[in-house]
Amino acid sequence: MAKNPNLTLTGPDLAALLCSRVCHDIISPVGAINNGLELLDEGGADADAMDLIRTSALNASVRLKFARLAFGASGSVGASIDTGEAEKAAKDFAAAEKKTEINWSGPRAIIAKNRVKLLLNLFLIAYGSIPRGGSIDVTLENPEFDATFTLVAKGRLMRVNPKLVELLSGNPEEAVDAHSIQPYYTVLLGEEAGMTIDVVSTGEEIVYTAKSEAA
Repeated sequence: MAKNPNLTLTGPDLAALLCSRVCHDIISPVGAINNGLELLDEGGADADAMDLIRTSALNASVRLKFARLAFGASGSVGASIDTGEAEKAAKDFAAAEKKTEINWSGPRAIIAKNRVKLLLNLFLIAYGSIPRGGSIDVTLENPEFDATFTLVAKGRLMRVNPKLVELLSGNPEEAVDAHSIQPYYTVLLGEEAGMTIDVVSTGEEIVYTAKSEAA
C-alpha cells in the first residue's frame, strides 16, 4: 500500500490534536453535570436537576469508554482486541443519544487493535454523516484475516465528511485541526492496518468500507 502523501503530521502534533478532539467531546456532558449540580445548590427543580446529571454522567462515561478503544492504547504494543468490545462501545455510544439504530453483524473475533480502532473511527464518521439520526448497519467479514468492514449509514440530511474525501482522493484545502483530526486519524489507521478505505454516497445511503489489501 502506497503511503498517503497527506499524512504529514508529526507524532506530537497528532497526539495534541487527538487530545483536543477527545476533550471537546467530553466538555459538553461534563458541563451539563456541573449545571445540574448548580441547580441542586440553588434548591430548585431537584427532579429535573437529577435527571440532567444522570443523563450527562452516562453520556460522559460512554464517550470516555468509546474514546479509550478508538483513540487510546488499549493494551500493550501489538495487543489484540475483541470485536465484541467494539460492538458494545458503538451501541452504547448511539444509545446515549437515542437517535440512531445500530445493527451489527459478522463473526466475533479477537483481532489486531489497529483494525478495531479503524472500525470504531469509521463508525464515528458514519455516525457524524447522519446528524439528525437514522441507522447504521455494520458488517464484519473475515475479520481475523482478509478482513472487510462495511458500514452503511441511512438518515435525513446525510452528508459525507469532506475532509475524509480530501484525504483519500485529493489535497486538503486547509491544514488539519482539532475538527478534522478524526478523519485524518482514520486514514492513518487504515495505512497502519493495511486496509484500503472507500466511501460511496448514493443519495439514499452512504457506504463506508475498509478492506485489507489481500481481500
